[in-house]
Amino acid sequence: MRIEKCYFCSGPVYPGHGNMFVRNDCKVFRFCKSKCHKNFKKKRNPRKTRWTKAFRKASGKELTVDNSLEFEKRRNLPVKYQRELWGKTVEAMKKVEEIKQKRQARFIINRLKKGKQLEKEEAINEVKKNIHLIKAPHAGKAKQMEEKMLQEDVDMGVDDN
Repeated sequence: MRIEKCYFCSGPVYPGHGNMFVRNDCKVFRFCKSKCHKNFKKKRNPRKTRWTKAFRKASGKELTVDNSLEFEKRRNLPVKYQRELWGKTVEAMKKVEEIKQKRQARFIINRLKKGKQLEKEEAINEVKKNIHLIKAPHAGKAKQMEEKMLQEDVDMGVDDN
C-alpha cells in the first residue's frame, strides 16, 4: 500500500481515493480532490495558488531545506523483506517524524518572532507620531502652577520682612 502525493497541492492520496489523470506521453498525475483536478485543468500554477504547499514553501511560510525531508522521497529500489529491517525502519520513521515536527515548530516560532517585532516597532512609531492625542495639552501645567504659587508665596514672604 503506497500513499501517493497530490500533483497540485502535495496532499496525501490514499489508495482508492482521488483522481488519476494520464497524459498522452504516459505521465501520471494524481489528485486528492476534484478541486485540485479542476485547478490543474485550468492550468493554474500551484506556486501562485495560496492554499497549496508549493505556495507556502515558495513564500517562505514552510520549512523547505531540511535533512528530515529527504526521507519522504520516493525510492523505486526493491528491497528483500526482512522482519528485523522492517521493524528498525518503522522505528526510524517515527523518530524522523518527531524530529521533523520539532523543527517545523521551531521554524514557525522563529518566523512569527519577526512579525511580532515589526508590530512592536509600528506601534512605537504610531505612538511617537500621535503623541499629542495621548498627552493632554494641560497635563504638566498643574505642577507648574503649584510651583509658581509656591514661588509667589515665598517671594511675598520675603517682601513682608
